[in-house]
Amino acid sequence: MMKLSKVALAMAVVVSAGALHAGEVEVLHYWTSGGEAKSVAELKKIMQAKGHVWKDFAVAGGGGDNAATVLKSRVVSGNPPAAAQIKGPAIQEWAAEGVLANLDSVAKAEKWDSLLPKAVADGMKYKGSYVAVPVNVHRVNWIWANPEVLKKAGVAGMPKTFPEFFAAADKIKAAGLIAVAHGGQNWQDFTTFESVVLGVGGAKFYSDALVRLDPKALNSPTMKTSLETFRKIKGYTDAASAGRDWNLTTAMVMQGKAGFQFMGDWAKGEFLAAGKVPGKDFLCAAAPGTATAYTYNIDSFAMFKLKSADAQKAQGDLAAAIMGTEFQEIFNLNKGSIPVRLNMNLDKFDDCAKQSAKDFVTTSKTGSLVPSIAHGMAVSPAAEGAIKDAVSQFWNDDKISVDAAMKNIASAAQTK
Repeated sequence: MMKLSKVALAMAVVVSAGALHAGEVEVLHYWTSGGEAKSVAELKKIMQAKGHVWKDFAVAGGGGDNAATVLKSRVVSGNPPAAAQIKGPAIQEWAAEGVLANLDSVAKAEKWDSLLPKAVADGMKYKGSYVAVPVNVHRVNWIWANPEVLKKAGVAGMPKTFPEFFAAADKIKAAGLIAVAHGGQNWQDFTTFESVVLGVGGAKFYSDALVRLDPKALNSPTMKTSLETFRKIKGYTDAASAGRDWNLTTAMVMQGKAGFQFMGDWAKGEFLAAGKVPGKDFLCAAAPGTATAYTYNIDSFAMFKLKSADAQKAQGDLAAAIMGTEFQEIFNLNKGSIPVRLNMNLDKFDDCAKQSAKDFVTTSKTGSLVPSIAHGMAVSPAAEGAIKDAVSQFWNDDKISVDAAMKNIASAAQTK
């Protein structure tokens, strides 16, 4: 079985039915912030409408460590959950253990192959068969802003390049406000870092460096510029950022205490849950330099092999419900993400979501649709964890030089 550290950051939700009576699903998750909690409630309603009993077990915190511990112990004890939210390469690692169920019958009946982009469908399969079902598509390379803060500081609009961004940040700082809201946790550090790498180097460089982990790219002048830019951003954050949760960081922008936040579009779920209107109360834009690229984070449920026929039926209903139009629409409206299911009606979605959906399709055709390494989509969990640590050490310690950080990241990329 995989070491716990390999799945800790990849796993967020455990849906268990193994030791329960037929049709009852117990859900362990850490989707506890406003927009996330509303989204989970919708899946609960849909499953209850199908006659299943839902048991909720929410674990606060964005890392997923506690949920991963439960998942590992359940699988090892021979009493696996019905499903667990596992992302990216971690799906393949669990599938290789022989513990995931084959979902091809549901996928065929529901026509998943024609409803999903090929890159997404391939990520849900192991040796040609579906073992997981995708929930949504999050764009990670966003920057969010409070328009009142920008106005107060004399900033005309959202920055399209890093020089424009730093000029705006200087004005916000001069106005006595925090220019960049940041939560000092390794995944938040890395969310900012990967957007910087994408903005400085472009999609091909991003893929070479952070997906293929090419030593030449990791030790290149472009990576050096990326690290210099990343460090410069640190100077615009506040001293109390260490350990701050992402949603509290979003609240700083929402409340007018800070100007910008680098964060995926789950941040929009927080704004919307608070009754804020996009374009009026908050602004969204691709991170500086990244308008023609797209880093994606796809939440997905891997299904585990179950012995009971009743439990398997409930599991199949769950898989079908997740890909259904009702859940895809309601969940993503709440969560801030966009439906992973193609050809959905987006009339109810806001302009940020419509832009995301348009760019998702466009970048998939131009080759600039790239997986987010910060969110478990790009490399093995072991390498991801090691690189995250190296990036956060650089962020937190001004004594680490850019050259030393490049060597540390390149070395971490070799972690197996």
